[in-house]
Amino acid sequence: MDKRLKYLNAVRCFESAARHQSYSKAAEEQFVSQAAVSQQMRQLENVLGTKLFIRNGRKMQLTQSGATLYKATSQAFNTLLQALNEIQTEELAGQLTVTSTQSFASLWIMPRLYKFSIKHPDIKIKVLGSNQIDDLQQSHIDLAIRFSQQANFKSNDELTYEPFGEDFIYPVCSPQVYEQMSLSKPQDLLKCWLVSLTIPGSFTWQSWFETAKVKNYQKHQLWTEVTSSDLALSAVLSGHGCALAATAIYSQYVDVGKLIVPFDIPHSKSFKRFLVYETNSSKKARIQLFMNWLREEMAESE
Repeated sequence: MDKRLKYLNAVRCFESAARHQSYSKAAEEQFVSQAAVSQQMRQLENVLGTKLFIRNGRKMQLTQSGATLYKATSQAFNTLLQALNEIQTEELAGQLTVTSTQSFASLWIMPRLYKFSIKHPDIKIKVLGSNQIDDLQQSHIDLAIRFSQQANFKSNDELTYEPFGEDFIYPVCSPQVYEQMSLSKPQDLLKCWLVSLTIPGSFTWQSWFETAKVKNYQKHQLWTEVTSSDLALSAVLSGHGCALAATAIYSQYVDVGKLIVPFDIPHSKSFKRFLVYETNSSKKARIQLFMNWLREEMAESE
């Protein structure tokens, strides 16, 4: 056996450091100190007789030799994981941890989840609402429902991205507000309180006003700011003005007459939905079952 294979622990540590471009993150993942990671990298570099990392600000950047080794180790570990999963695939019954934005989790997943539980009582779903893009492996997440204006994400050895439809943004309000404010044209929205997100990104009222050709919107004073779309919908459901919301989130309230779309004018920006999971997950059968259910529910709601 090649003597260099004695240093497989260091190689595993190297792969983690190279993937994160950080000794500290590798230390967290490996449950060791940052000093231990640094020591193992120096030892590996001495054994190989070549430099693997150079520091670039806060990042540990791979040298050409490091990039070559990282490509090989990444492929090797993925091949090993795939083989382990083939002989250790979990049965269908068990737990599944799912994450999405706070709004999508509370307003779309949770009102429908009972249907899945009735069909599959042996699968326990844990739902995490988070507006952060969490690392699936580090956070022990099996499936993420994510949103992006980017049209395509390429799957790789670590993560698989599957398209999950598209959401469009419309103004919504309660029927009472619609009648009280006599909303007959987009310009009339300037008579209302407008609920907006503290960090709206590209989905601003200003952009919608431009699309709807609303004049003098810059002078509007009646604003309420909230931190998430579920808070915005909570406000308009109680009769507090109008908000911009995604079709998937508000559609159930339109169906039962609690909300209406006063003007059929979508925001100029939309976003794509993606289902994301670890490519070599041992829970792939369980994940696939839940994704099939998600697609069925989304097709029904749309």
